[in-house]
Amino acid sequence: MTQETKPLLKITDLHVTFNTSTGKIPAVRGANLTIYPGQSVAIVGESGSGKSTTASAVIGLLPGTGKVTGGTIEFDGRDITHLTKKQWVEIRGSQIGYVPQDPMTNLNPVERIGTQVKQALKANNVVPKSEMGRKVADLLEEAGLPDAERRAKQYPHEFSGGMRQRALIAIGVAANPRLLIADEPTSALDVTVQRRILDHLQEMTAESGTAVLFITHDLGLAAERAEHLVVMHRGRIVESGPALEILQHPQHPYTQRLVAAAPSLASARIESARVRGSEDTADELLGAHKGHDSTQEIVRVEHLSKVFDVRGAKGTAKQLRAVDDVSFALRAGTTLAIVGESGSGKSTVANMILRLLEPTSGKVFYKDRDVEAMSKADLFKLRRQLQVVFQDPYGSLDPMFSIRDVIGEPLRVHHMGTRKSRDKRVAELLDLVALPRSTARRYPNELSGGQRQRVAIARALALGPEVVVLDEAVSALDVLVQNQILNLINDLQAEFNLSYLFITHDLAVVRQIADEVVVMEKGKLVEHNAADALFDHPQQPYTRELIEAVPGREIMLASAQ
Repeated sequence: MTQETKPLLKITDLHVTFNTSTGKIPAVRGANLTIYPGQSVAIVGESGSGKSTTASAVIGLLPGTGKVTGGTIEFDGRDITHLTKKQWVEIRGSQIGYVPQDPMTNLNPVERIGTQVKQALKANNVVPKSEMGRKVADLLEEAGLPDAERRAKQYPHEFSGGMRQRALIAIGVAANPRLLIADEPTSALDVTVQRRILDHLQEMTAESGTAVLFITHDLGLAAERAEHLVVMHRGRIVESGPALEILQHPQHPYTQRLVAAAPSLASARIESARVRGSEDTADELLGAHKGHDSTQEIVRVEHLSKVFDVRGAKGTAKQLRAVDDVSFALRAGTTLAIVGESGSGKSTVANMILRLLEPTSGKVFYKDRDVEAMSKADLFKLRRQLQVVFQDPYGSLDPMFSIRDVIGEPLRVHHMGTRKSRDKRVAELLDLVALPRSTARRYPNELSGGQRQRVAIARALALGPEVVVLDEAVSALDVLVQNQILNLINDLQAEFNLSYLFITHDLAVVRQIADEVVVMEKGKLVEHNAADALFDHPQQPYTRELIEAVPGREIMLASAQ
């Protein structure tokens, strides 16, 4: 990229402020950023760092009371800092495209996918009316949706998460913009789907010469997809430069913490240490949780299957075999990870172990006792031993309950202790998950995602369980928070000899935490091995594909050579 080229986007000393009932809150403080035509740039940082606010300011979509209070934004030499609504309409979509984060809330549930793509074409006068249908199909096809004409007639709920994200990409690039802002475009997706979509986006933008601004909290993904990296922390840009350089030689303490905490990079560092033959370094990176040699099986599943009836389908399609003849065992005091893409059946297996779903066939044993043969009273007791932490720290806590009530509820349900002793136990549990005791008086909406997930872990530990099922328990969290929670559950396992069943689609996290790994694909168990053996010598092409799709892996391996 020659410096003589005129910048496409130039942000100078940008300040964005939000007005709240308690006063003005600065969200972006003195940001500077330059993007050239055809360049890919990523802004990384945790929630609240100001990265999405910066992107929103660029496209004139600041939420609520957000206002640009200082500095300038120039697009193609024109100052666009304070455009009128009418002026924004002229450049939004046609000059600057946008792919938002959450495909579920950013598509209209009552309109067909094709209609929504058509709206983007119509708003920007891309093609005459007679060519609309053809152009919609072309865009969906280019975004990687096969059988596009049929897909255009469907509604968002008939699409998977990956398909919805592709539809949003089709809308974002509909008017062939010169700059595309992709805000966490794949954070809700599996690694393999994520990789396919990002590869596709890269090809599309390279062909048209579109510049791309990625907003992400995944450093591995940022470094793999962008030439230039910008790190934001508390509204300020703390580091900026070529992606590879920042990844390998981070200068700012915050960037160093981000690089150290990113699971995808930690996983790649372990692998690169093995490539170099330094086993000690690899073991050090894996931490002390490895090496559990317990042989006692605490949970065993044998030939587990689950078949669902598909409403409205006929013939063979009438039944969906979500889990198909799965057998494995969880050893006491160890972590067994079940990995696979969405729809692989991993959460269905967990739900059958927890007795939230009845198996169609097969058995679940807890300490060699057949769970199905247990009486109601015994099943109630079993609930104390098997606890769960769900994926969404926002949806799994009752918003009407104080944190004291949330954590104390299992104790109350199981008639344990008096009100006073339960409150004492809640205080102990808050200590355990490193939250101040004053948190007990607060409500879920007053806590961050990471704090809520700590509350969910405290609730799961209230009854002193032996097995905890962690269902995508860190996937909704930023890397630094994710790292803290992973360390916390490691420490708790060591302290209380807990056994973990860890359900996830993120192999980078698995590498850091699991003793054994079960890989599931389309309801079947395709591979089962000790974590190190599975990562070092995957037997199945599918497992290999999952490992290779971990963002940032190639970069770290290349630098190890």
